[in-house]
This record gives sequence, C-alpha cells and structure tokens, in this order.
Amino acid sequence: MSPRGRFITVEGGEGAGKSTCIDHIRRHLETAGKQVVVTREPGGTPLAEAIRDLLLGQHDGGMANDTELLLVFAARADHVARVIRPALDCGDWVLSDRFTDATYAYQGRGRGLSNERIAMLENFVQDDLHPDLTLLLDLPVTMGLARAAGREGAPDRFEQEAAAFFERVRAAYRERAEQEPDRFRVIDASRPLVEVTAQIGDVLDAYLD
Repeated sequence: MSPRGRFITVEGGEGAGKSTCIDHIRRHLETAGKQVVVTREPGGTPLAEAIRDLLLGQHDGGMANDTELLLVFAARADHVARVIRPALDCGDWVLSDRFTDATYAYQGRGRGLSNERIAMLENFVQDDLHPDLTLLLDLPVTMGLARAAGREGAPDRFEQEAAAFFERVRAAYRERAEQEPDRFRVIDASRPLVEVTAQIGDVLDAYLD
C-alpha cells in the first residue's frame, strides 16, 4: 500500500491571487517528485461543479444562508468521496483552492452562521479528513477588491458583497490561522508576485524537509 499523500489547501479573500499561486505550488511540488492532484471548492467533480454554479449564480429572491451552507457541504461531500480521499489513499498530494476554512470564513463570519453548526456538518462530511498544510494568502480588503475589479466577466454572487462582508471574512481567516499555527502559514499577498512566490517557496521547502 502506498503511503498516504498530503493535503494542502490555499485560502484567501477576493483578489489574493490564489490561482497564480496554486500553479506555482503545483510546479514546486512536482519538481520535488510529488504526484499532485489540483482541485477546487466548491467544485472538483461534475456534480460539485453544478452546485458551484448554483452557489455563485444570481437567483430571484436570493438564497437563504442555511441553503448556501448545505449546498457547500453537499458539494464537499462529493468532492471528498470522489477526488480527495481516493487521491490521498493512492499516495498523491492534493492541492485544493479552498476547503472548509472558507466555510468558516464566508458562511460563518461572513453570513453570521454559528461555528457549531458548521462543525457539525464538517464532522459528518469529513470525519477525520483535514488539511495537512494551509497557506493563507492575506492582504487588505481594499487592495483585494481593487484587484478583483480588474477581472474579466461579471462578478458572481459573492463578489458583489459589500466591503464589510470581506472584512469579516479576512478577520475569520486570520483568527483561524492564530488558532492553528502548526497547520497555517500566512503569506503576505500584498507584496509583488515575485516576493509572494518566494515566501511560498520557503514554506514548501521547510515543509518538504
């Protein structure tokens, strides 16, 4: 039996540059000889991607916060069962754009849902599955929103939230990083890209050692 792979997640608010950094992380790990599965949340499977479309799309009358939370975990249940656990069991390293920390930040602090309710669903869906390493791309909300405004295409349902929503999201992420320093590594994403990727490289080298 192959040794279990490692589960690395990348978190951050709008405009943090997760997509660019994930590509850098993938290449860094592959250079170190790791087989890497790159995925994302919500999404990662055909069913979870369909749920992602529901979550990000606009709906007449909006969406109840509890509905949003349950959809997030429905997508995660399929993602965990069909992608994450099988890959880890095969010895692959899984690199995910967001995971459950995002739920505590967006649905928890952002929407005002209780951590206890989220934890109940987390335990039900994930059992003993948790990231081995989480890189938090942190930057001021005003800077992140300015970057996000330059993207092509119409903003999704989350991107249309007010700045105060994203301030709460950032505060939740930073609080979780303080509570779990062994798992989290905070990256200053406000720096130029070459400096951000250098920070990430240092973190990965230390982790691989």
